[in-house]
Amino acid sequence: MEVKDSLNKLILVGEDDIDDKEILEEIFLSLDASIKPTFINDGQKLVSFLENAPAEHLPGLIILDYNMPHLNGAEILRSLQQNDKIKNIPKIIWSTAHADGFKNICMKLGAREYLVKPSSFTNLKSMLKGMLTYYQPVDNNNQFHLTE
Repeated sequence: MEVKDSLNKLILVGEDDIDDKEILEEIFLSLDASIKPTFINDGQKLVSFLENAPAEHLPGLIILDYNMPHLNGAEILRSLQQNDKIKNIPKIIWSTAHADGFKNICMKLGAREYLVKPSSFTNLKSMLKGMLTYYQPVDNNNQFHLTE
């Protein structure tokens, strides 16, 4: 399948820790300068943003910190599952908690991965590189294109 190439790769990141946000932004841009991460620090605001975004502004990947204000990662996933416009966008949960219960819930609610935040910069960069393999471009008709 042919991929529609866009100039910017939109990635939505739910992250309320300012230090994590800065590190993520730095690493993403070092991996691929066409990545345009958008950060939202509140679960309810993130859901609202996605519900109101026009198709051409939908991200090709959503990365969620499990512990967010107002809605946690599982609650966000549950909300997004109900919306046909958003439900097929790949979603990854990342957290400081290595809890099988949280992981199982998130995977059942549609997360592609549940990852534990690494403690080293090198491991974080490797993890983010792996996350990018889930990125799926979206065209203006909200059709996802598989990358090969």
